[in-house]
Amino acid sequence: MKQIAFAVLMSFPPAAVGAQNLTFDLSDTRYCLDTSGTYDEMESCIGASANACMTATFDGSTTVGMGFCISEELAFWDGELNAVYQELRTRERGRDSGLDGTVSLADALRDMQRTWIAYRDATCDYERAQWGGGTGGGPATVGCLMRMTGEQAIFLRQMLEGF
Repeated sequence: MKQIAFAVLMSFPPAAVGAQNLTFDLSDTRYCLDTSGTYDEMESCIGASANACMTATFDGSTTVGMGFCISEELAFWDGELNAVYQELRTRERGRDSGLDGTVSLADALRDMQRTWIAYRDATCDYERAQWGGGTGGGPATVGCLMRMTGEQAIFLRQMLEGF
């Protein structure tokens, strides 16, 4: 379990937030992933720990509380995405050596991932814009990043495992 005391999150001024003890535990997401068998079941795990954090944390339903909880789970999914991407890229480089040289699986994966990052960022910018500059835009953006990063991590994992 991770326990953090902080005064500032997502550019909030300290006076507006005050010191808070916020708690995040990744066990809900890990349990969900461990007991899921299908792609859809795995996708339903995205946000499990963030939602539990918002429920269990004092002021977890505030903008700052939501931002903290969602950001913590986003960090998990970002780590998962980076790990599975590197593993898949290594595998594809090995598969490339057996091809005739006209197609590079590793390069196609890299190009797809770069394009996906731009798409994810633009999508989440659009979601933020829906808030018209309001404070809900921060959690909406981080929530979007968490959701889309989790989906991509699961997609790449399935590509790696041959689902």
